[in-house]
Amino acid sequence: MQKLLLTHCSALVPDGETGYALLDPAFIGIEDDTIVSVGASEPAGDWTKKDMHGALLIPGLVNGHTHAAMTLLRSRGSGLPLDRWLNEAIFPIEDRMLREDMAAGNALAQLEMLRTGTTAYSDMYYNLDTEAELCLQSGMKVNLGRAVTSFDPDEPAASSSRVRESLALFDDWHGKANGRIRVDFSIHAEYTCTERMAREFAALGAARGARMHLHLSETAREHAACKAKYGKTPAEWFRDLGVFDLPTAAAHCVFAEDGDLAIFGAYGVSPVHNPSSNLKLGSGVMRLKTMLDKGLCVGLGTDGAASNDNLDMLEEMHLAALLHNGVLRDPTAIRPTDVLRMATRNGALLQGRPDTGALEPGKKADIVAIDLDAPHLVPAFDPLALLVYSAQGADVRMTMVDGRILYENGEYFTLDADRIRFDVQKALGRLYR
Repeated sequence: MQKLLLTHCSALVPDGETGYALLDPAFIGIEDDTIVSVGASEPAGDWTKKDMHGALLIPGLVNGHTHAAMTLLRSRGSGLPLDRWLNEAIFPIEDRMLREDMAAGNALAQLEMLRTGTTAYSDMYYNLDTEAELCLQSGMKVNLGRAVTSFDPDEPAASSSRVRESLALFDDWHGKANGRIRVDFSIHAEYTCTERMAREFAALGAARGARMHLHLSETAREHAACKAKYGKTPAEWFRDLGVFDLPTAAAHCVFAEDGDLAIFGAYGVSPVHNPSSNLKLGSGVMRLKTMLDKGLCVGLGTDGAASNDNLDMLEEMHLAALLHNGVLRDPTAIRPTDVLRMATRNGALLQGRPDTGALEPGKKADIVAIDLDAPHLVPAFDPLALLVYSAQGADVRMTMVDGRILYENGEYFTLDADRIRFDVQKALGRLYR
């Protein structure tokens, strides 16, 4: 049994249901994959000690919505609205992507995420068995969702190759790697799916006890078109088809109405805020404060690197904190504690991982160390505010998942960064020649 003690550091630990307190000094004891002690003094026992002097420890960051392999499309179509961005810049390249291309893109994404403190992420894409195999090697946690689309109103779920891939992915991989790999059901969006397919696919997911991951009300055009076609908002459409009978993570929700928020509360839907992507594509700004005030479990995500253009969750936290205070002209609207909770505890819950997301005994040892020696992090009068307003992904010193250090001080311990870069260049040469 591994008994590791992280010493001589500070840590942001839970303070009540929603807050955080600074523990300084902090000593965090880990046995195998689980935190067993958190305190201000060294616990008794025989420990392997690791000196973390100068570091602020925080829970691992959870990217609640992304498309990992789209690292290969980073910055494609900049300056285009969503519909043109998809049709002119994204879909033509995706049509040429082979399994090995996606594997390379996924590996590149994991290099970036580990480097910037992400320990778990929710991915929506395809050929996801390659990503599951990667996670066996890398040690990261992932929720995989093979996005289902359908444009034929008479197509049954049983005839869909996308549904068959989703079911096979779930049956083959859900719960593997000691639970690090989870498989969600995924409907791409209302505007890319028929009523029959959504209803039948949701029923298949409910029978398996699965979770759901989808896009919802990302743009004004999408939201209005659904109301014109069905006389319902996208949230009402999904609810009426039984989709929200599954625990659901709904990305974007920029144009969710008051009635939609009531549906989210009644069905336990977790909106996922993607501020960088929504701003870059000109989609708008989620009503984050209203959602938090209503007690919704709001997560935080980067979306894909093609519309962000990075996977840095610390940057996403920074933007989420500033954006809404400016829009609402209220510097207290969104607090640092809100965004840290969104990026950790809430993200873990929307993934179905209640055993992580906080530095407390009994939780999995998913831990990130921020290097407080950087010039822009001095002085550290308020480490929580410093984390949200000043820290950057490059300030991550260490990323640990289930008690295992996957990245530290520029070194990857489970991934071959040079080989991944070679594979990425090979894929880019083929896709863009």
